[in-house]
Amino acid sequence: MKFYIKIIIILLAVSLAYQNGYSGPRKKYGTLAAPELLIPIGSSGTSLGGSNLATVKGIDAMYWNPAGLAEISSNSGEVMFSSMNYLADIKMNYFAGAVRLPGLGSVGGSLRAMSFGEELVTTEYAPDGTGAKFAPTYIVGTLSFARAMTDKIHFGTNVKLISEQIADVSATGFAFDFGLQYLAGASGLRFGIALKNLGSSMKFNGPGLDRSFIENGVSTVRRVNLQEADLPTNLEIGLGYSTTFSKNNNVTLSSTFLNSSFSSDEYKFGLEYNYNQMVFLRGAFTVYPDNSEIDDVNKSLFGPSFGAGLKYPFGSMTLGFDYAYRVINETGFNSTNQYFTLNVGF
Repeated sequence: MKFYIKIIIILLAVSLAYQNGYSGPRKKYGTLAAPELLIPIGSSGTSLGGSNLATVKGIDAMYWNPAGLAEISSNSGEVMFSSMNYLADIKMNYFAGAVRLPGLGSVGGSLRAMSFGEELVTTEYAPDGTGAKFAPTYIVGTLSFARAMTDKIHFGTNVKLISEQIADVSATGFAFDFGLQYLAGASGLRFGIALKNLGSSMKFNGPGLDRSFIENGVSTVRRVNLQEADLPTNLEIGLGYSTTFSKNNNVTLSSTFLNSSFSSDEYKFGLEYNYNQMVFLRGAFTVYPDNSEIDDVNKSLFGPSFGAGLKYPFGSMTLGFDYAYRVINETGFNSTNQYFTLNVGF
């Protein structure tokens, strides 16, 4: 028990130190590495706008708050597949699996991959294209562990390996997530805190950066040295409340505060209704406080989010399907931001 208390104290201390360190003027807007880490995963959490930090459970929690992985609702484990349309024909596919290990906790793994399609290879001498094509590859692999330390305190962590490749240049990095959830007994209140994407900086390198020069009549090849960029480390604090107002009718209110050095602060608010844990309706919106450091900083690309879901038991298995839609505030993107997720509990 003392070991668990130490973990909680360390997590809170690091979180507070991070918040104090970045609570001043932010000077890193638009300079982050691995922005794909910030793209929401799964329909349920996306339709709640990420407000579900304190209330998320099961395999969905691997992205939003790994502490929630300690509450796998099925007997042994879950698998999940999600596909989304992002922007400008960019797609992301996500697969995850998690199992409960009696006496130890819950362990899981996931893989997400972004698809950009093919692009033309251009050079200084062929700005319209050389005739060759390349396909960028962005992949993030995650290993997760969560444990119910007591009947009220859950702790979880993620280890992420990030790989990005564009033509003949690539970058790799790693990151950690740490999450905590506190369940306030029968009152329906839940508290959550998470520190996400804490890890190494990333820098692109590879033969695609080689340039030929003529020096003193001799042909010389030198490689352009690019600058490193930091990962989008975030501190999130959430509060949730669940209640049953009549038989089989359940409502969950959730809210999350996000602090980041790469964007303005965010206050997220979500509402979920479910009937008998089978039919789900969800919605959320985000508030951006005034920030005069950068013009138009509060004009987010995305607006409110909405979604619905169905979950039904089939013998010893449970099959769930969820859908989410995010409003796009900016025009000019030839796509819609939609998520489709299949979840199987066994």
